[in-house]
Amino acid sequence: MQDNSLNSHTVEKIGGTSMSNVDTVFKNILLGNREKADIYNRVFVVSAYGGMTDRLLEHKKSQKPGVYALYSNSESDWAWGDALSDVAREMRKINDEIFHEAADRQMANQFIEDRIEGTRSCLVDLHRLCSYGHFQLEEHLATVREMLSALGEVHSAYNTALLLNRQGVNATFVDLSGWRSLDSYTLEKRINEAFDEIDLSRQLPIVTGYAQTSDGLMKHYGRGYSEVTFSQVACLTQAREAIIHKEFHLSSADPRLVGPENVHVIGETNYDVADQLSNMGMEAIHPLAAKGLRELGIPLRIKNTFEPEHPGTIIRDNFYPSKPRAEIVTGLEHVYEVEIFNQHMVGTFGNQEKVLETFRRFNVRTVTKSMNANTITHYVAAPIKQVRRCVETLEKILPDDVEINTQKVALVSVIGANLGCQTYFPRAVSALHENGIATLFCHTGSRNVDMQFVTHEGEFAQAVKVLHDTVMEAPEKLDSAAA
Repeated sequence: MQDNSLNSHTVEKIGGTSMSNVDTVFKNILLGNREKADIYNRVFVVSAYGGMTDRLLEHKKSQKPGVYALYSNSESDWAWGDALSDVAREMRKINDEIFHEAADRQMANQFIEDRIEGTRSCLVDLHRLCSYGHFQLEEHLATVREMLSALGEVHSAYNTALLLNRQGVNATFVDLSGWRSLDSYTLEKRINEAFDEIDLSRQLPIVTGYAQTSDGLMKHYGRGYSEVTFSQVACLTQAREAIIHKEFHLSSADPRLVGPENVHVIGETNYDVADQLSNMGMEAIHPLAAKGLRELGIPLRIKNTFEPEHPGTIIRDNFYPSKPRAEIVTGLEHVYEVEIFNQHMVGTFGNQEKVLETFRRFNVRTVTKSMNANTITHYVAAPIKQVRRCVETLEKILPDDVEINTQKVALVSVIGANLGCQTYFPRAVSALHENGIATLFCHTGSRNVDMQFVTHEGEFAQAVKVLHDTVMEAPEKLDSAAA
């Protein structure tokens, strides 16, 4: 990279939902009323347009199969090929909507068609190759998943750079996808090579959220890969600040549950809180992506795409409020309780190894757990199909006298950088009891950053509202917080 002044630029990520609002992104983030000189000294890492990765892989929530899921389960049918054609049509539809110049639209369509048809040819060849006994499709599926995922980010990044160029901005499309590359790089090397000739004072890099690496980005980070790319770009270019643009503020609770008039923007917190949010499925940033920023002391700002003047929430490594305070009430509405009663646990070591290995095998994530002498209860977040397979396996491999019981529950958490659990915990427990909400399990840790409450499945929304009303002192309106 050319000699850019240390800490003179920002690295910013635009999420998929925001990316779909192209006019808003250009007006509120990329251009706005900036003078030409103010447009530069920024780097943008972009996600695929909203819903595109679901089409390419599988729907993140419903698990409806996309191209990858159909391909990985196919033997001879062409369902995955039809799904890839549907993706191509959807991408061209987006191009038709955002490009007003025919020449630009033609360039964008040709670019993505070349990528999609190249990918199709590769997948057909792989399918043919694996029809021979010496080659097994399962051994290549991780690479197929990476290849398909990349299509979403190259589409949005190429389009964004092209649109910026049309408006006189010296935007540079930075393709980290490794398309037709003969070399296999680490993430660090791929980013460094891509930025080697970029002058941030005169160029505006638009970077693909997906990056091809020798060990596979998705293999380690799942669908949080774009945040890992974003974090690494910020760290390797020594950014002054990292910024994520989302379609919402990082607020004290979901306004749909407690009312928009009752929530307020957090404003400032630390990376401990960000990690707890990730554990609750409400990622401010992927925890492994936050690690690099935290180590280098790079602050992370979460901003609302639709309120560009609002400073948002800044996350710093060593920020601790002077007074104890609760910052956010959140949780997981659908969690499964897996209770394992095992009299062989008492006085033995390593008795949970088989259980944990089974959870890993079926990709069942433990959010929290409780235990006593002969019972351990895992509260897990995973689709019911995976949980059932996990439990069925445990019933086979554990002794016959082990009892396993499961039920669907909800998990609500109160989180804060300096939570003051001694004050808030008894108040929270009392408030839930007084409002008729049964607490199946409750827990607070010594680090003083979170409290967790497990309730019956249908009590999630009420529990969030009760706890928010109980622990949030003098909540401000979202609108007034922007003032």
